[in-house]
Amino acid sequence: MVAGYNIMLSGVGGQGLMLLSSIIGNACNKLGLKVITGEQHGLSQRSGSIYVHLRIGEKVHSPLIPYGFADMIISMEATEVLRYIEFLKDDGIIIMNRRIMHPSLVTADIAKHRDENRRYITLEQIFAQLKQVTSNIIILDATKLAELAGNPRTENTVLSGAASALQEFPIDKDVLKEAIKDLVPSKTIEENIRAFDLGYEEAKKILTSL
Repeated sequence: MVAGYNIMLSGVGGQGLMLLSSIIGNACNKLGLKVITGEQHGLSQRSGSIYVHLRIGEKVHSPLIPYGFADMIISMEATEVLRYIEFLKDDGIIIMNRRIMHPSLVTADIAKHRDENRRYITLEQIFAQLKQVTSNIIILDATKLAELAGNPRTENTVLSGAASALQEFPIDKDVLKEAIKDLVPSKTIEENIRAFDLGYEEAKKILTSL
């Protein structure tokens, strides 16, 4: 029985974050685990910021994670981790894609002030800020792994595989795989399972060096 485990999912519209949420929720249902979600995706069709509060366990009664109580953040885009970092508990776990998709407002501002030689935020700068909160950071190139799996739209299943590699994660990887098979189009099942396995193996490698 899981008393309580909180996961914040983040990304931008069009990356498949809601499918990632559904996969974890479906897997919880298979295990008989209570799961509650709270979603924000009003800007999803415009590549806007989106997130999901995902709470698992018998002691969970509210759909929203209190600040400082998320056990894990899974992010499909690097800058989105910073947007929701206040939800992560001290020394919580971050699993993130190294991909950066700069918001249009930032891009427009840099273009407007090009004479000032402004720079976009880098992955190294993001990592340095995250290290002030936790040392448990797993960064994957989920985009590349998805391409290796044969479908660039499987970044979400890459990250679900990475999450399942952690001992603390409350859902077994085989159950997650079954949830994936239930939810993705039948013609993409093989690619999604391959993406999941690639994410799992990559996270295992990274964990040995932490």
